[in-house]
Amino acid sequence: MTAVDAGGPVVTGPPPDFQGTVQRIPADLRQLMVGDLWHRGCPVPIRKLRLLTLDYYDFDGVIRDGYLVVHRKEAGEVLAVFEVLYDRSFPMERVVAHEEFAADDEKYDRHNVTSAFNCRTIVGGSSNWSQHAYGLAVDVNPVQNPYVNGHNVIPREGRKYRDRSQDLPGMIHKGDFVVHAFRTIGWKWGGNWNSLKDYMHFSENGH
Repeated sequence: MTAVDAGGPVVTGPPPDFQGTVQRIPADLRQLMVGDLWHRGCPVPIRKLRLLTLDYYDFDGVIRDGYLVVHRKEAGEVLAVFEVLYDRSFPMERVVAHEEFAADDEKYDRHNVTSAFNCRTIVGGSSNWSQHAYGLAVDVNPVQNPYVNGHNVIPREGRKYRDRSQDLPGMIHKGDFVVHAFRTIGWKWGGNWNSLKDYMHFSENGH
């Protein structure tokens, strides 16, 4: 196969071993986060968050550099999950901690961004904090794994993936290795919810 580190040289032969790190939030990312992903009043201080850097495969089979912000108490275990996804060549469109659309969750979903920390309330107008606001939730491939509540599908680009009998790249299904990898660290999947389905969503407490 052919693999390329984003911006790096082309490499042929067996894929390289997974590379991932856990580190404190660096100053440049902290500056981007404040006022956007994080603001005064958020339920967790930045000092309790960690930046994960990790390898992942995109939908063309190219190895990319990914970045996620999660709570420090779960950082090592979440990184281990993404190592499993890498070893199984599970494709993801983008894995980023911060982009030009910043904390706009709708744009994250529409651009198919796999992401974690975002200081926001839960979907649906509630004033309760989302588990993302604690760095204790990850959304994986929102387009292939949309939020479905009746006829409401978020993002709209995910409507063709509402039929979960399909087995298309990037989709997550009950009992598959993605669900299992998160389950091994005690995290639960929104695809198992009863009243609605949040197929992209994994969280520590199941909410």
